[in-house]
Amino acid sequence: MIKKIVFGLTIVVIACTGGAIAQQGGIKRTPLQRIEFPEGYATVTAIAEIQPGGRAGRHTHPGIETGYLLEGEADLLIDGQPDLHLKAGDSYSIPAGAIHDAKVHGDKALKVLGIYVVDKTRPLASPAP
Repeated sequence: MIKKIVFGLTIVVIACTGGAIAQQGGIKRTPLQRIEFPEGYATVTAIAEIQPGGRAGRHTHPGIETGYLLEGEADLLIDGQPDLHLKAGDSYSIPAGAIHDAKVHGDKALKVLGIYVVDKTRPLASPAP
């Protein structure tokens, strides 16, 4: 019974988090899974999508992000690092707290499988100046 309640609450948290995050910038995140691991952190797997010609918007995460481009092309812009041009089949990683953005190229939407290992007490993403 307790496991069902915890599972139900987890689904509600994921659904609410996904809705709040989808409104940040031009990015839509669809949470697929969230696990409370390692201690003090949440590991979140999500699909992130940005429309053709769009941008994610400058933001940060309270932990690391790693991902794999499923579709499209984009420049990954991480403050303090050279721009990185990515296309479908490429992977990337972003350090914890790094301000970053993604700028989509071409007429195809960007679709990314993202994995975030973040402080579970903070929002998955926060806008940055």
